[in-house]
Amino acid sequence: MNAINVLEECRNAARIGIGGHIRPDGDCVGSCLALYQYLVKCFPEITVKVFLEKPADIFRSIKGFEEIHSIFGEEEAFDVFFALDCGAERLGGSEKYFWKAEKKINIDHHVSNGGSGDVNVIEPGMGSTCEVLYDLLEKEWIDREIAMALYIGMIHDTGVFQYSNTTPETLKKASELISYGFDFSRLIQETFYQKTYIQAQVMGRALMESIRFLDGRCIVSAMDKKIMEFYDVEPKDLDGIVSQLRNIKGVSCAIFMYQTGVLEYKVSLRTDEKVNAARVAAFFGGGGHVRAAGCTMRGTFHDCVNNLSLHIEKQLNGEEA
Repeated sequence: MNAINVLEECRNAARIGIGGHIRPDGDCVGSCLALYQYLVKCFPEITVKVFLEKPADIFRSIKGFEEIHSIFGEEEAFDVFFALDCGAERLGGSEKYFWKAEKKINIDHHVSNGGSGDVNVIEPGMGSTCEVLYDLLEKEWIDREIAMALYIGMIHDTGVFQYSNTTPETLKKASELISYGFDFSRLIQETFYQKTYIQAQVMGRALMESIRFLDGRCIVSAMDKKIMEFYDVEPKDLDGIVSQLRNIKGVSCAIFMYQTGVLEYKVSLRTDEKVNAARVAAFFGGGGHVRAAGCTMRGTFHDCVNNLSLHIEKQLNGEEA
């Protein structure tokens, strides 16, 4: 691992910024708030700010949630800016702060990230950015609240330790984190499994209207803006649908799409060992993990599915390694 000393990198800074990717998930929110708490604790005299699109309320129990800045106005340049769980191009509104910073640090675990910073720690072999970050923090400064934030990131990006990115080291670190005494079973239930009634209705509709193709080995479901407006749901309310599709017996690749604009869809992929999701997404300018990836595509629903099918079918038939 290309380890860095986070405290030394920030030692002479007066202003530190932290940002994560657009549509922040559990790993993004957990890593950003864990680092925020850590730096505030170690350097109480300096200014530390976290910038994220408004995260889902399920993460409100993480200390520092109320300190997140979701309006990206003009800011004085930061001495150090951390991009977590993504490259600079996915920072959204905080990308401008990253490039203006005197020192840019990029910490991530996505294989598609080539490193955007002056200092880069990119570890594709780890299950989450929170796992990478845990190795970079000095253990004497970690407390119950920081441990909880890191644990949330780990459970969300490993699917509560069921995805193939879970390693023995991941489980060892998770066991060390729960030793800090937070209610880990409640966290798993409330942030990963629990759904609102409307979220459950939307998931039910997506499953009911799904379509299997490629001899049943692939399944797709989509939601247009009209349906999202009918249920009054936002993109964050659609989390978990693609994973539920993937749970269907005989399915090697699940696709869930929701409309983001005229002839534009956000696409999520979940796969088994027969399909490299990151490779499929990369053809369309996206990326992610081997078993979980995403991209944005333009065209009709059928255009998108047909274009995805070309690459998925080759892998299912062993034509692409």
